[in-house]
Amino acid sequence: PGPAMAASALFILDLKGKPLISRNYKGDVGLGEIEHFMGVLVQREEEGALTPLLTHGKVHFLWIKHANLYLVATTKKNGNASLVYSFLYKVVEVFCEYFKELEEESIRDNFVIIYELLDELMDFGFPQTTDSKILQEYITQEGNKLETGKSRVPTTVTNAVSWRSEGIKYKKNEVFIDVIESVNLLVNANGSVLLSEVVGTIKLKVFLSGMPELRLGLNDRVLFELTGRGKNKSVELEDVKFHQCVRLSRFDNDRTISFIPPDGDFELMSYRLNTQVKPLIWIESVIEKFSHSRVEIMVKAKGQFKKQSVANGVEIAVPVPSDADSPKFKTSVGSAKYLPEKNLVIWTIKSFPGGKEHLMRAHFGLPSVEKEEEEGRPPISVRFEIPYFTVSGIQV
Repeated sequence: PGPAMAASALFILDLKGKPLISRNYKGDVGLGEIEHFMGVLVQREEEGALTPLLTHGKVHFLWIKHANLYLVATTKKNGNASLVYSFLYKVVEVFCEYFKELEEESIRDNFVIIYELLDELMDFGFPQTTDSKILQEYITQEGNKLETGKSRVPTTVTNAVSWRSEGIKYKKNEVFIDVIESVNLLVNANGSVLLSEVVGTIKLKVFLSGMPELRLGLNDRVLFELTGRGKNKSVELEDVKFHQCVRLSRFDNDRTISFIPPDGDFELMSYRLNTQVKPLIWIESVIEKFSHSRVEIMVKAKGQFKKQSVANGVEIAVPVPSDADSPKFKTSVGSAKYLPEKNLVIWTIKSFPGGKEHLMRAHFGLPSVEKEEEEGRPPISVRFEIPYFTVSGIQV
């Protein structure tokens, strides 16, 4: 016997526990065993002890629920559970790509193609090709094979690159790179930064022929120190995650990111940096109370980034006391809206150039003044996007 993985069979059941479709991979667990699944599930649920792995006699049910379906793998051995679960989630992902929605209806409409997919996804209980882009090359939506004359094994199974097929051709060879960074920043009322981190992803769109080898250079501090270049322009990447196409051994040796890319869109890497960022949009607020019955909030926003850059879709959310009513707003730019169900005023500014300063005044009636004292003041939050601007200073 091979490694201790292996689902004996896979079932897709409706919410009543009735099998819609099943695929027996190994035949060492009787197909009738699935009839016990729903009973065990309901009993465990009533006891408040429901777990992702249920057992009846010698049979284990490893299950997940998706929309109005249960996907259940049965196994007798002490299998590798995490492998079976990642397989179940992969089945959901591949089916969703094929049928847009994965639910009872789409199973009933696509029996033939589902059997083909289940055969490709797992072989004698061991997960096989699970990259849906590759599957779509030889199991087409109509549920028939591409050109019957062709041998059944796709090139990717024989070459070492499971995420890319051979023989891709483009007239124009192009690569597009996007670096997208979000900043999580928390500043207290005196202006000191409590939390500051940048979370980034590098996305590629690749239209290249053949099996291209790409290399990506970053101003990554570790690399700069290895090659004796200065530190002033480098950034310290932490918590880096790569797409499976990146050769990790090369990265560990000399910090080179080298890879044969998948075709089309994909995320090459993600990273996190804990850096002290100067807040890009600086907010100051003043709250004035008048004669116990009304309150005025003044909020000032200042763009602390270069004049050439513009922040788009700026949303400044200002919390107000929960019993505030009859709002009036004045803004020097943009528009303000009161969301009573969230106790917030949202000030929206479509475009906010660097170096500019804007004001909003909000005026509310306050029926009870005691309440606000208990509530304290939740923080103001700001969301925005600045195109062509990376906070970390990462350069590709």
